[in-house]
Formats: sequence, C-alpha cells, structure tokens
Amino acid sequence: MQLPKGVEWAAHCLVVLERLTEDHPVANSTLAEVYRLSPTYLNKHLQALTRHGLLISMPGSAGGFTLSRPASEITLADVVEALEGGGPIFRCTEIRCDGLFQPHSAEIRASGSCAIAAAMWTAEQAWRHSLAAVSITDLAQGVDALSSKNLNEFFENKNRKVGPTL
Repeated sequence: MQLPKGVEWAAHCLVVLERLTEDHPVANSTLAEVYRLSPTYLNKHLQALTRHGLLISMPGSAGGFTLSRPASEITLADVVEALEGGGPIFRCTEIRCDGLFQPHSAEIRASGSCAIAAAMWTAEQAWRHSLAAVSITDLAQGVDALSSKNLNEFFENKNRKVGPTL
C-alpha cells in the first residue's frame, strides 16, 4: 500500500498551521511556498481537508486557511480519511472460491471468513488505530528547533512584506 504524497503535504501544512501563532488565515500560496509545493495541487488537498471539517477556508485577498479545531483534536487518521476516504484498503474478491475450488464454493464460504481477508482487515484496523493515536499537536512537538526558527522567520518576513491583515 502506498499513500499519495498529498497525505504527507496536508499533514505538514496542518503542522505549520499548528506551529504558527497567527491570528489570521494563511494563504494556500504561502503554505505551498514553505515546502516549494505546487499551489494548485496543494489547494486541492487543503479544500478536501476543509470539506472534511479539519480546516476553515476564508475567501478573499486576506483569506486562507486556519485549523477548524485545536490541533490536539486532529489526527493523522483524520487526514488520511479526508484525502483517501474511510473505506477499506483491502477488498476480498473471494478468489478462494474460483477456479479449481468453484464446485465447492458454497462449502468454502460456509466455513467462515477468508483467512487472508481477516488478516488484512486486522492489520488495517491496527494501522488506522495507530494513526488515530497521533495528533497534529504530537507531530508539531516533534519539529526540531532549527526548523521552528526557520518557519517563524519565514512568516515574520512574509508578514512584513504584506503588512498586517485585519
């Protein structure tokens, strides 16, 4: 299984929003500039986070994105679900009942769940549970001092160029 890079991008942007002491929204273009990402592609993901209730999007020249609730209440599981959906990763197609086994498919199905499907679903539940235990605050606390300093300086310079927004 491989998650698209948009999940990583979105999680990093949520961490940036958590780290900032800004009292106004941060523009998509500014978030994209932090990591040199495509603003168009990033905006698509930020809009998905907005639709899922993780961000608030404010339109206009002073608009942008803010967290919709405390970062401690937003998890990596929320990010994955917002961008990839909450459906199962593994879909059993019951091939154990095909080919040579087709004449006995009723007996095979009656014997219980497919062991491969059960193992995959158990692993997926553990994975989702693990992601649900990690909040954006937890991730932000892992940002090293130099990165925090660089981020703060970047936003201070950005605010000086743009000026305060009301």
